[in-house]
Amino acid sequence: MLSASTLSDRRGLVAFGIGVIAVTAGVLLHAPMFWMGRNLHFMLAGMPMGADMIAGMFLIVGGVGVAAYGLLPRNVSGILSASQDIVVSPPEDAPLSRAHWVLMGVLVLALVIDIMKPASLGFTIPGMIDEYRVPKQTASMVPFFALVGTVVGSIVWGILADIYGRKASILLSAVMFVGTSICGAMPSLAWNIGMCFMMGAAAGGMLPVTYALLAEMMPSKHRGWALVLVGGLGAVGGYFAASGFSALLQPFFGWRILWLLNLPTGLSLVLLGAFIPESAKFLLARGRREEARAVMARFGSEARSTTRAEEAAFTKGPSVALTGKAFFGKLFALSLAAICYGLINFGLLLWLPADLVSRGYSMEVTSKLLAESALIAFPTVFIVAYLYSSWSTKWSVVGSIAVTLAGLAGVLWLEFTGSGSPVLPVALLIVGTNGLIAMLLPYAAESFPLRIRGRTTGTVAACTKAGGMFAQFLAILALVPPLDVVSLIIIVPTIGALVLVAMFGKETRGRDLRDLDPDGHTFAATGV
Repeated sequence: MLSASTLSDRRGLVAFGIGVIAVTAGVLLHAPMFWMGRNLHFMLAGMPMGADMIAGMFLIVGGVGVAAYGLLPRNVSGILSASQDIVVSPPEDAPLSRAHWVLMGVLVLALVIDIMKPASLGFTIPGMIDEYRVPKQTASMVPFFALVGTVVGSIVWGILADIYGRKASILLSAVMFVGTSICGAMPSLAWNIGMCFMMGAAAGGMLPVTYALLAEMMPSKHRGWALVLVGGLGAVGGYFAASGFSALLQPFFGWRILWLLNLPTGLSLVLLGAFIPESAKFLLARGRREEARAVMARFGSEARSTTRAEEAAFTKGPSVALTGKAFFGKLFALSLAAICYGLINFGLLLWLPADLVSRGYSMEVTSKLLAESALIAFPTVFIVAYLYSSWSTKWSVVGSIAVTLAGLAGVLWLEFTGSGSPVLPVALLIVGTNGLIAMLLPYAAESFPLRIRGRTTGTVAACTKAGGMFAQFLAILALVPPLDVVSLIIIVPTIGALVLVAMFGKETRGRDLRDLDPDGHTFAATGV
């Protein structure tokens, strides 16, 4: 499954293996509790927690700690210092090799597993409301704390990726996924909320780490469409997996089975680690030069050290226009689009299953309808990737916002008339929002100067969660209006995002990133 080179040394490999076994054993100790509820359609609310479950929790916490210790490299300060002076990149026009395609396929599967976790929340909330006898606003604390976890995870995992490495941070996330599957056996809502926070923390860091790893491995010529394709397939596949498993398994095992799936999917992600390479830059910084050379040979990359002159070029010279209407207009436009995505994906789409159930649809039928919508959206990911790389980056983003608007209008019509199938409007929403999130972060990264690229892209990424946090906070306060009003409210900022991106967005396809800052030169008068 893993070699010693994956971790810091053989000691690390043994520790990681012991940690995974301990977490898995801790989860399995909760299985009898779940099976005890089979005669009540697996409803466990109010049942006492046995000593085996308490022991299992200690095993999970300890196992995650041991696994993290096994992944932690030695001489962390030296690694961080050395990594600042190393640049690893493929040649601009390098062809894609078999290694690139395998990596893309593995990362798509990893993102499907990752995105499936928060996407499952919408299918579990109706069951939680019924079993725990709580109002919607109380149940909304589950997705709210999951989103808080994703924000925390995005920050923490970014730090971990620099200390542990890209691959190791993905593996640690997978181990945490396995541990959160015990939520399927928790007899109280409070435990579900706590596990949701952990799940969100693990999921929150996966997407940016995956993008970072892929960007470091892909030739510049293919980077844009590869990032969009992997992100889009992961998003659509994750939502389809969540809705599909809900349709297949909930009628027999109840809502809890969607949590218990974290065990096999998390372990699958650990196994996929065998096909995920570590960043060559990280390996060089650790002094593992032979392994770094092997990785670079597989992916056609080359390494060099930065010079004092290059460092000066990044920090000196006349300052560029990082203020003013052009800069703030572009940042505000992309941030507003990100907020609208969060309102829809972590608000409207999470509330939709419960709304359809309240209108007389069964949970099985609702899950099938949403799975069909996700299936319709699947082939459009390839179209989005093609348009982004071959037609226009700016207008592809604008187009995805327009499709999202059409989906919102469809939901609005469905709610007003009370008739018709929700498949088409939901499919438009899924197509539009998945296309938007697949393109938004790569486009943001290409739209700002290098020295502030991390901060601006991070701001846009944070806004994708901020919209969802606001939506779920309203739900906790019982201030969520009917879905027709929700759709009408979201339409307004979405129209604003479309207009602003059209006004302030810049075309980035086929252009040197150094030419894309507000005044035309990222490093003005430096010659870079």
